[in-house]
Amino acid sequence: MEVLQGVHGGSCPGELNFHCHTLHSDGSLRPEQLASQAVAQGLRHLAVTDHHSTEALAPVQQGLDRLAGQGQAVPQLWSGIEISCLLEGCLVHVLGLDFDPRDPALMPYRQGQAPVGPELKAEEVVKRLHGAGGLALLAHPARYRKPFALLIDAAAALGFDGAEAYYDYAMAPRWQPTPLVCEAIANQLDQLGLLRSCGTDSHGLELGGR
Repeated sequence: MEVLQGVHGGSCPGELNFHCHTLHSDGSLRPEQLASQAVAQGLRHLAVTDHHSTEALAPVQQGLDRLAGQGQAVPQLWSGIEISCLLEGCLVHVLGLDFDPRDPALMPYRQGQAPVGPELKAEEVVKRLHGAGGLALLAHPARYRKPFALLIDAAAALGFDGAEAYYDYAMAPRWQPTPLVCEAIANQLDQLGLLRSCGTDSHGLELGGR
């Protein structure tokens, strides 16, 4: 949590990346490739957040351990997952971080697709992530059909721990947080006393890009 409390506009993609994908969901990188790129970039902290899957966690950790054994500095790997849910009647994504991946409470969200029924509700997702010792953060708040300010307020009321403050909504040639919108999100999170996260949301073959 202390790491997230210090997140700022320059944290990603060179120091922190708490949102990226592998071929275990809709990404293109194999876990070992992602581990190698994370080390090459000099990341200090990393979370792989595949959609409804934690299958990449073990192979990424194995890749980091192998590189550490070769004398290279490796990032701290956090458990991560991206979960679809309903918030204010809007389908949104929640980033789960730093949870116990063995906790059975998260089983409905590790089946490769979004659950149906009560488990699809945002309040249920937050409750289960907290029950597994993790954090719940609203992913890319400005990518939904409802205003981000409304969604962040609603997330805060349900006990979310924070949101992804810095994100490349413009899909710039080189990843960078989108001005104005990211600043507004970060300011709102600060006012609410919530944590700020950041991540590239990489789906392609380069960890440093969208």
